[in-house]
Amino acid sequence: MRTPAERPATARRWWLLLAVVLLSRLPTMAALPLTDTTEARYGAIARLMAVTGDRVTPWFAPGVPFWGKPPLAFWAQALSFQWLGGNELALRLPSWLACLAMVALVARYGRSLIGDHGGWVAALIAASSGLLFVCAGAVLTDSFLALGTTAALVGAGQALRGERRAWGALFFAGLVVGLLAKGPLALVLVGAPLFLWALWSGRWADLWRRLPWWRGGVVTLLLAVPWYLLAEHKTPGFLRYFIVGEHFQRFLDPGWGGDRYGSAHDRARGTIWLLTLYAAFPWSLWALALLPRLRDADGRRRLRRALKDDDNRLLIAAAFVPGLFFTFSGNILATYVLPGLPFMALLLARALGPRGRAWRRIVGAAMLVPVLSLIAGAYVLIHPDTLRTEKALVACYQRQPEADRAPLIYLEEVPFSARYYGRETPRARSLAQAREALTGSPRRPLYLAVRPRELDALERPPAPPLVELARNRRYRLMTTARDIAACP
Repeated sequence: MRTPAERPATARRWWLLLAVVLLSRLPTMAALPLTDTTEARYGAIARLMAVTGDRVTPWFAPGVPFWGKPPLAFWAQALSFQWLGGNELALRLPSWLACLAMVALVARYGRSLIGDHGGWVAALIAASSGLLFVCAGAVLTDSFLALGTTAALVGAGQALRGERRAWGALFFAGLVVGLLAKGPLALVLVGAPLFLWALWSGRWADLWRRLPWWRGGVVTLLLAVPWYLLAEHKTPGFLRYFIVGEHFQRFLDPGWGGDRYGSAHDRARGTIWLLTLYAAFPWSLWALALLPRLRDADGRRRLRRALKDDDNRLLIAAAFVPGLFFTFSGNILATYVLPGLPFMALLLARALGPRGRAWRRIVGAAMLVPVLSLIAGAYVLIHPDTLRTEKALVACYQRQPEADRAPLIYLEEVPFSARYYGRETPRARSLAQAREALTGSPRRPLYLAVRPRELDALERPPAPPLVELARNRRYRLMTTARDIAACP
């Protein structure tokens, strides 16, 4: 047993390791460009919100509303964009802060369930899980959904343990965050674990008494519903698309063709569990070995007794409801697992127990994802064409002396990263329109981003010769301009 003098040293050791894991995400967040499609798409939406000052409707493009998500993540990203400047770190920092808050909630809940050591271990497992680590440094909305569901379920868990009333307030605050980050899905990811817990434990009366349902419910509605009504009033059709399309048709129809902003993902049913193994890497395989040794509140390892522990029952429900919910959906992404990861971390920490017997293995596993991330980031900086991004190509165009006389033209569609780095100035034209511009105004400078397979058709006579300025893994930047600036 540790003496009181040893405990601060142990806490400092855990705190230092956790800080290393969390801070190791910042270098790649600052150094790497936004990539297509998701990051650059959300980055462009946040930039438009910051530029226009419109806090009600996120805009997919000028004049095109974005009905796919509520605005909380975009609010945070737009504010960060304005305060810190239009750089990649500014857009990614809100997700990092959301994940930081998530890890803090895991640590606090873990202290109640397992003790000080267990709280640190649970926080470390959560912070170094592959998917959470990636999402912490990406321009996404999922980090805010997971923050909301984590806050709600941690608040409920603490309230059900008889803790002070502030935890009940946290439950409803988490619901507000989830509703404004992702929508009604948050109610399912919070409500289903609590329903299963009550069904499993039979403690329906405690669930009703220990959370301020009436007051909390009214406050939740007052904080979350006005935005939905304002959004529908400003751009009619939003509620039908968002509620019916995004929450029912997307879930039920794997090939849903009504998506206005992307494409459906048709995967085999049950794929969500393979994605769960990836999301919890490197802890997932260790967890499969340890969870049969799950402990109860007295630290005993008998699985049957542990499953009778009401805290474990809530953790199990919270950890695996996302997987269960999406088991029969083919239209899924790996990020759908994220709300379950904090509770998987708590389960694994509880299986490890209140004492630090596996310190070296925990440290090694915790550092694996951060080290791999830094290695991958260094590789990408040395080989920039690895990423699907138009940052360098757009920068080359912007460096040209005659760029102010002609927009950058992409054939067929403009990638989101080109929209973001080009500040919505790049234009999309068909191959026929591009050839007409080349042959109709041969003396006017043109800047064209062309796929290699389209180049031969574009250069057929009587089109004037094109000069290559830059290239990346997808496009070549061609021009008819005579005054040219070299690009690195």
